Amino acid sequence: MSKRKAKPETPSMRAILIAAALLAGTTTAASSASGAEIAADTTVASTAAVTATMGAEEQAKFERDRQSILAQAGQYRVHFDMRENVSFDADYDPLEGKLSGGAEIVRLVHDHGDRISLQHILVMEHGGQAVVVKHWRQDWVWQPRSVVAYVGPNTWRDTPVAEADRVGAWSQTVWQTDDSPRYGGVGRWTYDHGLSQWTSNPTWRPLARRDAVRNPVYDRYLGTNRHILTPNGWTHIQDNMKMAAGKDDGEPVAVVQEDVVNTYDRSTSWSPKPGDDYWAASKDYWAAVRDLWDAAFARNGGTVHVEEEARTGVVTGPPLMELAEKIQSGDLTTAAAIDQARTIIEQATTPKG
Repeated sequence: MSKRKAKPETPSMRAILIAAALLAGTTTAASSASGAEIAADTTVASTAAVTATMGAEEQAKFERDRQSILAQAGQYRVHFDMRENVSFDADYDPLEGKLSGGAEIVRLVHDHGDRISLQHILVMEHGGQAVVVKHWRQDWVWQPRSVVAYVGPNTWRDTPVAEADRVGAWSQTVWQTDDSPRYGGVGRWTYDHGLSQWTSNPTWRPLARRDAVRNPVYDRYLGTNRHILTPNGWTHIQDNMKMAAGKDDGEPVAVVQEDVVNTYDRSTSWSPKPGDDYWAASKDYWAAVRDLWDAAFARNGGTVHVEEEARTGVVTGPPLMELAEKIQSGDLTTAAAIDQARTIIEQATTPKG
């Protein structure tokens, strides 16, 4: 990842950086009773349509998988444990382990039976004030025909999933703070040995901020993800091989292996209100932003190119997140913010030359 000239820090970028420093409920807020009932009815109808041709055993497995995914929603204390373990490069010494943590809510964006979306929102405190940062989003799809995959620097592609890999499987697509793509994988939920566990295929992904800001010798990860339910929440375990670009456009070369264990423990010791207030104010805007990213994939034949930026993931991060903050503060209407977001995404994803 190349070095870039420092940019002025927008309010949203400052929030991201504060949250990063501080790091070194199953429904969205403000749902009316009738709205919740409509949503529940829609979910039941959608699930019934999916399971109509299934046998009883397959239906039970499908519903058990759904409940395992939905169980990740809630209010948590999160602990992050990152450790480089084994070097495969004679000139590279593994970094010391890093422990950090924070407070995070995970809210249900939608449940359409065979498609479930969960939004993570960090709720931190800095200088006596709440700092809210929209974090990653995880989308789950039953027996997916395709999955958005990272295919190289600045590039993501909607990639077909083979029939044999689809049967009984769920894709998990992870999106960055501005709903731009990050990585996607396919795997199955299993329930052996007392564990409710989903394990992905090996997936390519861009560098996380903690690595990207160091301008390291590696420039991407090849990782396997596991999501496992625990008695008090769940854990996300990553087995990451950090890779460097190969010589003369050859295949990437392994540099070092890393374990990442992110543990989500349910907690009521802090107030989720700042995060829920943010989401209530901005969720319609973010729904439109998700549609704009979908449109970018469609417009570019299933492939999106957007420049990566070390501190924020991609260049669209700060401006898109700042628009959400302006909606919450009353400085901008949702409609006006969506218009500006459309321009930002179209300009960032339009092929150059």
